[in-house]
Amino acid sequence: MQFVVDNILFIAIAFVSGGMLLWPLVQRSASGPALDSLGATRLINDTQALVLDVRDPAEFGAGHLPGARNIPLAELDQRMSELPANKPVLICCASGARSSKAASVLRKAGREQVFNLSGGLQAWRQAGLPVVK
Repeated sequence: MQFVVDNILFIAIAFVSGGMLLWPLVQRSASGPALDSLGATRLINDTQALVLDVRDPAEFGAGHLPGARNIPLAELDQRMSELPANKPVLICCASGARSSKAASVLRKAGREQVFNLSGGLQAWRQAGLPVVK
């Protein structure tokens, strides 16, 4: 017991850093699988997956993945019926944060084939893949 009292700060730091290490795992399980740009390209080419961009219209207009459909994250609940039920969905945003939230929304609504573009449009551009305006 004296050990715990003497080292409470170090024990707290250990718990906080352990929680920080586990947080990405918890977040990934809620949003489902994430694909890098190569995996996303394969998904699009092999299954004709729908590419859903959840950024704002102004961001979408500045550049997006070829063939992407824009439904901002704030409107996704109301416009979910616009998504075809029988196709896989690849969700993207600028960096992967909003698309992760959107993937969680679609999974909670019962969609099973939902994938997040890891790193978002930034990773897509870094891989040298095409972006259209």
